[in-house]
Amino acid sequence: MPVSTHRPLPSNIAAIQCEMEAHAASYGLDFYDTIFEFVNYEELSMIAAYGGFPTRYPHWRFGAQYDELMKGYTYGLQKIYEMVINTDPCYAYLLSCNSLTDQKLVIAHVYGHCDFFKNNAWFSPTNRKMLDQMANHASRVKRYIDRYGSETVEEFIDACLSLEDLIDSHLPHVKKQQEEAPPKPDKEDEDSQESTRKFPSKDYMDPYINPPDVLQAEADEERKTQENKEKSRSFPDTPQRDVLLFLLEHAPLKSWQHDVLSIIRNEAYYFLPQGQTKIMNEGWASYWHSKIMTSHGLTDAEVIEYADHHSGTMATSRNRLNPYKLGIELFKDIERRWDQGKFGPEYEACDDMHEKAKWDRQLGKGREKIFEVRRVHNDVTFIDNFLTPEFCIEQNFFQYRYNEDTNYYEIADREFNSIKQQLLNNLTNHGRPFIHVLDGNYRNRGELYLFHRFQGTELKQDYAEDTLVNLEKLWSRPVHIETVVDETPTILSYDGSEHESNPKS
Repeated sequence: MPVSTHRPLPSNIAAIQCEMEAHAASYGLDFYDTIFEFVNYEELSMIAAYGGFPTRYPHWRFGAQYDELMKGYTYGLQKIYEMVINTDPCYAYLLSCNSLTDQKLVIAHVYGHCDFFKNNAWFSPTNRKMLDQMANHASRVKRYIDRYGSETVEEFIDACLSLEDLIDSHLPHVKKQQEEAPPKPDKEDEDSQESTRKFPSKDYMDPYINPPDVLQAEADEERKTQENKEKSRSFPDTPQRDVLLFLLEHAPLKSWQHDVLSIIRNEAYYFLPQGQTKIMNEGWASYWHSKIMTSHGLTDAEVIEYADHHSGTMATSRNRLNPYKLGIELFKDIERRWDQGKFGPEYEACDDMHEKAKWDRQLGKGREKIFEVRRVHNDVTFIDNFLTPEFCIEQNFFQYRYNEDTNYYEIADREFNSIKQQLLNNLTNHGRPFIHVLDGNYRNRGELYLFHRFQGTELKQDYAEDTLVNLEKLWSRPVHIETVVDETPTILSYDGSEHESNPKS
């Protein structure tokens, strides 16, 4: 059910909001109008299960997430302090049971997020009116449930959700190709194409510069290629990474199924930048709540409580990366380096470690630099450009692996390049495999053929098989994926009844 939370803030919380907003603006943060709403933990859990929105389409996974959040809170395992969504205006939710110190911290943190949402390039293509769009999606799905039954619609949504990662993470930032096919060239066009194969020349040199037999051979080769293509009727012309778009354009879906799949794809693209900038976004918000709270927001009586909760948020563990900690420390490191001039050819060329340690050109460009970083980077480029060996040593970073003999995670490597490479591997495409559509008419039988761009990590066999099952539900014909299994190029197939695994010939 929709979560209704429209209620005025208590006067003391409203005053805190005005104070924190003024401090954030004084540091140069630029954000949309931000509306805070007071909720209890049950309401906050509902909103969190819906991805931050008060209304979503009906589906069992939202109920499962809500149940998990409530159990975690009831047993003291977790607590959600804040929730904010990328819209204009921004909506944020405050937990009514938080102390005043926590309310100040959360509000300052939220303004950091809102500045990031508005100004980071990777959020620029997103729909800022997604609150209304989500409600529209919910009403459309409810109509289909009333018409076709909850079980039918829910099963189809299950299949779509298992494929929601099969989108192109860069598609929102490039011009979309024209969907209309180019007109078939007429005789005049063919003549002009022939002329483009010829080099410009004088009439008396033309037989030598453009030998007729060579031009004829090229024309025959192009014609043969076109005939083979028309004979096989394979498509698309180039590998397509947005699998959901390919299904929308070519799968034999009913009108309501097409609409539901378009809803899943639309929402997947909306949430995409949040996955691409998790470290930066949380680091930026944490940087500013720390700056505002320690400089303006705390009374003497609140220092201990703030320090306790802030340190708890920044705590790290041996087997899990904390995006808050990595993000805030890397932003601080960038600011310090650009203040001191620890960048550029002169600094990089210095091979005296003592000289580099005390290096300080007093440039004072740190604050300007972190605002620039916030504007243009995502997590991958953030780590790739600004992670340094000195930072890894200072933060005690290492690469670990699971030892099957001892059943423990152990330190495997402290070498900088290995650490950086593992971080980048985990962040690239959110750590998920790159899947492309190669052929929608495989073997000229209308079968779907996908390709896994193998980069050293094999697909999980059970995940791959379940995904093929759901793809077959949408495609209604056998589906295949080319991948690597035990270092052998292999084609995994599902024909609607059974799975096959065959070495690629």
